[in-house]
Amino acid sequence: MSKTKTIFICQACGYQAPKWLGRCPDCQGWGTLVEEVLTEETPVGDARQRWATEEGPCAIGEVAEEEEGARLCTRLDEFNRVLGGGIVAGSVVLLGGDPGIGKSTLIFQCIHGLAAEGRRCLYISAEESLRQTKLRARRLGALSDGLFVAAETALERIIQGVEEIKPQVLVIDSIQSIYTSQLGSAPGSISQVRETSGRLTYLAKGLGVATFLVGHVTKDGAIAGPRVLEHIVDTVLYMERSADSPFRILRAVKNRFGSTNEIGVFEMKEGGLQEVANPSEIFLAERPQGTSGSAVMASMEGTRPILVEIQALVAPTAFAVPKRMAMGVDYNRLSLLVAVLEKKVGINLSHQDIFVNVAGGLRIEEPAVDLGVVVAVASSHLDKVVPSGMVAFGEVGLAGEVRGVSFGEQRVREAARLGFKTCLLPRSSAQGIRPPQGMKLIAVRDLREVWERLF
Repeated sequence: MSKTKTIFICQACGYQAPKWLGRCPDCQGWGTLVEEVLTEETPVGDARQRWATEEGPCAIGEVAEEEEGARLCTRLDEFNRVLGGGIVAGSVVLLGGDPGIGKSTLIFQCIHGLAAEGRRCLYISAEESLRQTKLRARRLGALSDGLFVAAETALERIIQGVEEIKPQVLVIDSIQSIYTSQLGSAPGSISQVRETSGRLTYLAKGLGVATFLVGHVTKDGAIAGPRVLEHIVDTVLYMERSADSPFRILRAVKNRFGSTNEIGVFEMKEGGLQEVANPSEIFLAERPQGTSGSAVMASMEGTRPILVEIQALVAPTAFAVPKRMAMGVDYNRLSLLVAVLEKKVGINLSHQDIFVNVAGGLRIEEPAVDLGVVVAVASSHLDKVVPSGMVAFGEVGLAGEVRGVSFGEQRVREAARLGFKTCLLPRSSAQGIRPPQGMKLIAVRDLREVWERLF
């Protein structure tokens, strides 16, 4: 007879304690430790044993490589872009996002396209009945013969169904509702999530089934049990959106088979999620004309150039300490740029509240946003309008110099395609660029030169 013991496990970080504690010593969370009964026998599924003993050690040069075109490409090019070119056989992808953001809709549209092309796909609905799943499929127009659905929460029966159907793509919606009978804890606990996701991962690797796990998020916006799931899976995707916006941004925060810099932009409509092939036009659609404090910046998201509007508002403060607020850009970066403006250009912003926002809800992490922020802040402070046909990009250093950035030619061409006539860019980035017809390049070396050219 196997021995059992009682431990208390933090549901946020996985910390284990022999007795109950009000506060987790690891993540400092209050009331997160839950009592769980464990046995000395570690549950090991058949899929794990099969994969571990299938092949012995071999030289890395003898390992079979991925064939050209071996990835499964869905009908959503934006989804393929974020994954790194398509779905890798045997990969495990975790998709998270706020409730109602469209996670299940996106996955359902993807597997419907694969099923329509003759791929066998299995959708496990752990939170909806089969009738509710069919209503969703009918609304999305996703009724395919190659798409199999099942309403199941028991891991053992899910593994049995996968071995019978032998799908190429498996979807678990959602992983927090799946449980294994070998553990006595409730579904959604850290032990259940760790064990079920681990066994599904070994199943995917052993059978070569591409698996998607839909995960719930906590109040802080992170996937429930984040460190447990993120370390197990191959790819972690997040769906984001700004408040009351129909646009969804799909971003990869971990990807073993591609870059994490790519994003996919979708728009939610009645028939499901629709791709936004040209995000620049969307983000600049409502740009005000003839208004100070607005500048257009050419950003790079992976290999895609995207033009976004940087808005700034500079107003006298009514308090002793001026307020600084940044949305879409790093707050510390804004403080640094304001200090450089005061020191190198000579303008006084010590008694001014400064607010900076990236229109459209996009967040820009690259340093090329510096010049756009500086131009927008200076335009609002002087109440002078930046020419509507101008786009800017470049990194600003502490000495006031404008440093070069990568992908300068791609940024310029994207601006020219959208009708911009002038580009303000670093002098080092302008070297070797052949501007398109009708595009004028203004190469600058430091902020003083920017000030003379614009203001």
